[in-house]
Amino acid sequence: MRHVIREEWRGAQERRGGRGRWTRWTTVVGVAAVLGSAAAACVDEKIVYRDAPRFEQPVAAAASFVGYRDTTAKATVCGSCHIGAQAQWAATRHADAWRTLASNPARAPLCEACHSVNARGNATTASGGFAATRDLRYKDVQCESCHGPGLEHVQSPSKANIPLATIRVDSVLTDGCGECHTGAHYPYLQEWQRSGHGAMTAWSATGPNTRADCQSCHTGQGALTAMGVDARSNYREKVTAVTGANAQRITCAVCHDPHSAQIGAQLRLPIDVPDENRNLCMTCHHKRGVPDLGTGGTTTRGAHSPEGPMLIGEAGWWPPNSTAPAGLDAIETTHGSQRNPRLCAGCHVERYTVTDSLTRQFQLAVVGHRFEAVPCVDARGVPTREQNCTSFAQRRFTACATSGCHATENVARGLMATARLRIDNLNAELKRLLALPGPRAAISTTDRLFTTAEGAQFNTSLADKKGSEVHNPFLMEALLTASIQAVRREYAVTVASGLDLRNTLLARVAAATPVAAAPAPAGR
Repeated sequence: MRHVIREEWRGAQERRGGRGRWTRWTTVVGVAAVLGSAAAACVDEKIVYRDAPRFEQPVAAAASFVGYRDTTAKATVCGSCHIGAQAQWAATRHADAWRTLASNPARAPLCEACHSVNARGNATTASGGFAATRDLRYKDVQCESCHGPGLEHVQSPSKANIPLATIRVDSVLTDGCGECHTGAHYPYLQEWQRSGHGAMTAWSATGPNTRADCQSCHTGQGALTAMGVDARSNYREKVTAVTGANAQRITCAVCHDPHSAQIGAQLRLPIDVPDENRNLCMTCHHKRGVPDLGTGGTTTRGAHSPEGPMLIGEAGWWPPNSTAPAGLDAIETTHGSQRNPRLCAGCHVERYTVTDSLTRQFQLAVVGHRFEAVPCVDARGVPTREQNCTSFAQRRFTACATSGCHATENVARGLMATARLRIDNLNAELKRLLALPGPRAAISTTDRLFTTAEGAQFNTSLADKKGSEVHNPFLMEALLTASIQAVRREYAVTVASGLDLRNTLLARVAAATPVAAAPAPAGR
């Protein structure tokens, strides 16, 4: 017996959570039953579709925020079309923000604004979303938390009405990540503002943020473009040509990917890879770690931002017929080894809390976003506003131990003091030699000849960089001693009596307290 299949899609609007459920009804009807009906003449059966609403229309008080279409599945209205972004976002902590708050015994109503969709984090200033409606379709930190209200776009999608997020972090808390990532418990904004990344706009009209070849590290837009982000996304500060006036600093969204948790802490690139081209920090902190020979410019420019190559032992100039000790290709310290799996971040991004010494009550969290490896701290352990202390005793060395490199703060403090004294002495002697008539005459900014004196001068610029005695003291000592010996041979100059040209820092480390066992890899 022949059968006729009739299918209908019914959109049963389910108010709970403001979602529309698609229900499929399939009817199998025997042909005899069809013929027995009063209207059973020759009728062609058809498949009938009836669309359910794509989302529940928000009330006026919501201020055009649309939120979830399905609260149980955490399916955003935006995600109905932007499927890839929805899937990535669902794996982030933002997608679980409401549950995180609900499980916190210290939760308070004032916390809800940073765990739901409303005017925080975007350009909207009027109350809206959860703050105005208390509707659970606005729980969690959804797309609109950063992009702003999406009603106009979902009703009539076009490029002209795409709600754009921002990469700016506004100091007056009008929009951006800083509206929530702030305060005593999460002082990311305050710390970032005092960091080098947050102070990158105070330049002249000819500063590096106006030069095309510098913008990949000195502007937010340029950094995103260099990482390929500009080709895949839009944001309000995106411009065709970056100038001093519209240049953005290295903000949260430059290092962190708002959509993806594929890398820990939602970073755009990993931090545990000892590769200057793939490590997040090193993509900028690896400029001119070796002399820029053959570039068409002068050969006397010094090191620029050589921290990455220094850490992994690949920086500096080796004199002819001179190599790393014992024929090594690179000189490695524990700072650039598996003992410190987070590499730069292992020292420069330390998180801890400060408690009252008597009551043991919480006072302040430190989240490491001033990026100071050994910050100057006050008596409580809080980093000082001006990082200008002159004594090692005023600096915090805890990260040196917790990173896995050293057994205690005091061991690290003593090693750093020794390394700085040794490197400063060698560097001063090399500079003295280079100022003598013979070596000085071999340093020129007009010819293309690269001399021993110019190579030695490059190594002095490495030693002058902040942190050279920490990023790789063994490499720095070896480069300086090799340079001094090469300058002495090449130009027949006399080295100061009593100067030890052996590698003494390695011996000093061997005599120090053994380092603690290496921690398990951080998994990112």
